[in-house]
Amino acid sequence: MSPWARAPERVSGGLTVGRGPGPTITASPVVRRLAVALPLLTLLLLAVSLLALASGPARLPYGTAASILLDRVGLHTGVPYTEVAQTIVEQVRLPRVLAAGLVGMALAMAGVILQALFRNPLADPAVIGVSSGGALGAVIAIATNFQALHVLALPGAAFLGSTGAGLLVFGIAAAGGRLSVPTLLLAGIAVGSFLVACISAVLTFTQELDAVRQIIFWLAGGLDAASWTHVRIAAPLILGAALTSLAFARGMNLLLLGEETAQGLGMRLGANRVALLALAGLLTGVAVAISGSIGFMGLVVPHVLRLLVGPDHRVLLPTCALAGAAFLILADILARVALPPAELRVGIITALVGAPFFLVLLHLNRRKLRSW
Repeated sequence: MSPWARAPERVSGGLTVGRGPGPTITASPVVRRLAVALPLLTLLLLAVSLLALASGPARLPYGTAASILLDRVGLHTGVPYTEVAQTIVEQVRLPRVLAAGLVGMALAMAGVILQALFRNPLADPAVIGVSSGGALGAVIAIATNFQALHVLALPGAAFLGSTGAGLLVFGIAAAGGRLSVPTLLLAGIAVGSFLVACISAVLTFTQELDAVRQIIFWLAGGLDAASWTHVRIAAPLILGAALTSLAFARGMNLLLLGEETAQGLGMRLGANRVALLALAGLLTGVAVAISGSIGFMGLVVPHVLRLLVGPDHRVLLPTCALAGAAFLILADILARVALPPAELRVGIITALVGAPFFLVLLHLNRRKLRSW
């Protein structure tokens, strides 16, 4: 049975009323799962980050890369390193690793939010057109030079585009007062295709070659241009939205039980929907503004973590944040070292992993989709 189908019947405070004869205390199991999963995922994230700092055209020993970072925070290891190695780590690779971690965290958490909002494990910022909306907003900002007005102009445009696309798809799928999952997927494909056509039109009519190159960057998805400026702008927005989403964990649990049940348990359905969609739009928009359109992150990571830690969003959200960061950093390493001296786009790596995963997931959920 899919872990998605094992969502609790009712979540209230620290009690979960399951399908059995009586209530069971779930606070303790949640704490136990977090106590096991968070340290392991943190260690994985640190290991992958160290691997990323040491990997590239100029290969560095792991001890050297770690020593440079530890010396920066006042923990002197005594391991010698050159000024060139320090520049490579601090000015080239570290901002790229941090940007990859932020983008991976944002897209994975956006996927969790959208899957809870639409009550469908196939929902993803790319699959339902939210990523395309963010990309269109960023592309228009680049083509019109709107991004030059303020450092937040580009992520702001991407946020408006992703949120607008999400509202449009949600409105189509929920027409008539009942959310239709097949309509959601079809509307997402249709809206996403329309937005891609709009991006192509903007690209066609853009005369500035530099703007065209930047637009192509957004379409392919990559982290080669990531800098400390990107990290400073994106970090407070992504981390703020990620922390805010944790406050909606109980509401997302209730949404899995159905709209009527959620409302019966005191949930303000309309306000929570708007807030969750805004959070998903902000996370996706800022991620798109840094790296361009990177697909399937919000599909693969949440589904794998749901299999490992269960469907409770109190556990799923923080674990997906760490796993998403680690996954995209690893994808960026593969993009850098797969075909030296050339560098693949990160979006290519995630698509090669995510597209087959999506097809398998769609096959496994075919009976559930037919019932809708």
